[in-house]
Amino acid sequence: MPLITFAAMTQQAKSTLLALLAVLFWSTMSTAFKLSLRYLAFDLLLFWSVFFALIAVALIMLLQQKFGLIGRMNVRDFLRSALMGLINPFLYYLVLFNAYDLLQAQEAGVLNYTWPVILVLLSAVVLRQKISLLNFMAIIVSFSGLLVISTKGQVFTLNFTNPTGVGLAIGSAFLWALYWIINMKDQREAVSKIFVNMLFGFVYILLYMLLFSKLNIPQWHGLAGAMYIGAFEMGFTFVIWLLALKFAANTAKVSNLIFLSPFIGLFFIHLFVGEQILVSTYVGLVLIVAGIMLQQLKPKSMLRRMRNGFVT
Repeated sequence: MPLITFAAMTQQAKSTLLALLAVLFWSTMSTAFKLSLRYLAFDLLLFWSVFFALIAVALIMLLQQKFGLIGRMNVRDFLRSALMGLINPFLYYLVLFNAYDLLQAQEAGVLNYTWPVILVLLSAVVLRQKISLLNFMAIIVSFSGLLVISTKGQVFTLNFTNPTGVGLAIGSAFLWALYWIINMKDQREAVSKIFVNMLFGFVYILLYMLLFSKLNIPQWHGLAGAMYIGAFEMGFTFVIWLLALKFAANTAKVSNLIFLSPFIGLFFIHLFVGEQILVSTYVGLVLIVAGIMLQQLKPKSMLRRMRNGFVT
């Protein structure tokens, strides 16, 4: 039987295939972060990752003939990109990579996944949205999962294994949620906007490296890791996800596939990083995901309105 070509697939089949491909790439990121940090300092990893991400997004811009859209941006657009680039990729990944440097990959990855819960809390403060009883229950469920992971199951003793690392991982989730609140108000075309944001982010990390760290060309292991992270965490996978949403007849079904990512990620962490996945990690992750899914039971929730955006 001949293989079915991508062009011959139904729109929903294309959407599902692309979404699963994006989820697969994102599932490898905790492993890629941890392995790359064996060869690079966290700030140098960020510099080279953003460098390669810029190249990846520039290629997409070239293929889609979108460079002309940058010329249509006004001063306000560039100022907004300057702010967004400061948050992501600069501060977000600087904090996240530092967290991975201090924690096990399974801890940092799952704790960072609490950003949808933090998004609801930030929305209440920044956008003055009311937190319903259901959302409040969801927050409690998810944060109980956070507590289970950060104490490695010793919830009642509150014995945090690495308070600094835990704080950084949660801080990265806070930055990601803040980035998306700002992003929701920005109606510019997605790919060109991301390119300009990333360009500002690259300037920030370059200045940081020149002022506070040491800039060099690392050995090939670290450079290969940074190239992979830049291309598939920050670059190509974003476009794959957008295409998946574009082809989707039901964006809710496609978006829910993202919940597979942290579970598949634990498999890669065990296989390639060599970490023994703790029972507390599984329990905590299930609680966090359960809380996020509870939020989505509310039809007009923040997450539902974000489904046309970028989720990681």
